[in-house]
Amino acid sequence: MASMEVNGGSGSVVESEDRGLDKGKSETMTTKKKKKKSPKSSYMRTLSCLMTEEDEKGNFDMQVETNIGGDSTPPPTHLVVMVNGIIGSAHNWKYAAKQFLRKYPKDVIVHCSESNSSLLTFDGVDVMGDRLADEVLSVVKRHPGLQKISFISHSLGGLIARYAIARLYKQDVTGELPQGNGECKNNESGDRCRKEKFKGKIAGLEPVNFITSASPHLGSRGHKQVPAFCGFHTLEKVAARSSWFLGRTGKHLFLTDNDEGKPPLLVQMASDGGDLKFISALRSFRHRVAYANARFDHLVGWSTSSLRRSNELPKRKHLKGNGKYPHIVNVETEKTATPQRKVLLETILNGSKTMDMEEEMLRGLTSVSWERVDVYFRGSKQRFLAHNTIQVKTYCINSDGADVIEHMIDNFLL
Repeated sequence: MASMEVNGGSGSVVESEDRGLDKGKSETMTTKKKKKKSPKSSYMRTLSCLMTEEDEKGNFDMQVETNIGGDSTPPPTHLVVMVNGIIGSAHNWKYAAKQFLRKYPKDVIVHCSESNSSLLTFDGVDVMGDRLADEVLSVVKRHPGLQKISFISHSLGGLIARYAIARLYKQDVTGELPQGNGECKNNESGDRCRKEKFKGKIAGLEPVNFITSASPHLGSRGHKQVPAFCGFHTLEKVAARSSWFLGRTGKHLFLTDNDEGKPPLLVQMASDGGDLKFISALRSFRHRVAYANARFDHLVGWSTSSLRRSNELPKRKHLKGNGKYPHIVNVETEKTATPQRKVLLETILNGSKTMDMEEEMLRGLTSVSWERVDVYFRGSKQRFLAHNTIQVKTYCINSDGADVIEHMIDNFLL
C-alpha cells in the first residue's frame, strides 16, 4: 500500500511504495530533500514533487529522476496532464500517476491538475477549461525541455480537457517537398514546388494521446445518459430543471444554456467555430481513446462515454474479459463515423429536440477517429462504484480498476 505524508511547515511531500519495486531500488517523493544513496543500491530513483509559489492549491508535477554513477539522464520530454472530474482533486489520480511513472520513469512528467477541484467544478466547462489551459502553459514554462503532450481525463474532466485543448491549439505551417524524388522541376516556381502542411500543436508541443474515462461527451440530458434516472423522462426533466444546483456546469451538462442566443456549449464544442477549433484540436492528437463503463456506472451512460448511438453498442452478453485485463471486455479500433446528413445548428436554435442536439454532437465528435474501450466490472464487489473504480480514485475501495489503468499504460503512445 502507498502512504503519503505531508510535513507541516516544511512544504514537502514524502511518498513511498513498497509493492512492485525491484530489489535494491527505493522510491521517494520530495520537494527539498533526497535520501543519500545506499551503498548496496546500484542506483536510486527519486520521484520528485516539484512545487512552486504558483502551486498554492497543491497541484504538482511528478517525475522520476534517475542517477547512475552520479550522471543524470536527460529530463523527460513527454508531459502527461491528468484531469479530475466533478468535486474531484489531483489526488484522485495518485494511483494512476505512480503506475505511469513506474512504467515510463525516464520519459514522462505527470502533472495532476488542481486548478479545478472541489466546488470549483461548478463554475462551468468554459471557465474550467480556461483555467486548465493557463495551468498547462505554466507547467510547460517550468519544463522547457518538453516536446510532447498527452491528456488523461476522468468524467467531467474529459469535457474540461476538450475545451482546454481548443484554447491551447495552434496551427504551424511547414513547407514540405512533394512526394517522389524530393526534387522540384526546373519549370516550377519555389512556391509551387513546395506544398504547405498544417500541423497542430497543443501549448507548443506535439499532441500524442487524448484519453477520456467515463466522460459525458454528449451531456447528461435525456436518452438514458444518466443511468440513475432509469430512462424515465419525468426524472430527466426534473433533473434538467434542477441543474442550477450544479451551477453553470449543470446548465452545460443538461444542455440548458443558451448564452447570447448561441447553441448549448457542448454542441458548440462538437465543431470548429469562432476562435476555438474544438475538432481540429482533437484531430491534432495521434491517438484518441474513450474508456467507458458498459454497466453499473450510475452517473455517466455507456453511449455518452463511448461516443456511440444506442444501436451501435455491443451486446453485453457477448462481452468477455481476458486474463491480463479481466475488466476490459471489448476494444474497438480507431475509426471515424460513417458520413451522414449533417444536422444544422440553426435547427437546434429553432427548438428541435434533445435527440437532434445529441446527433449533432455525435457526428461532430466522431468526424475524427476514436478507439473505444469497454469496461465491465461484472462479478466485482466494486461494480456499483464503477464510475470511480474505472479511475481507481481510491485504491482501497476501487482497486479492481487497476487492470484498466494497466491497459491504458500498455497502449500509451510515446
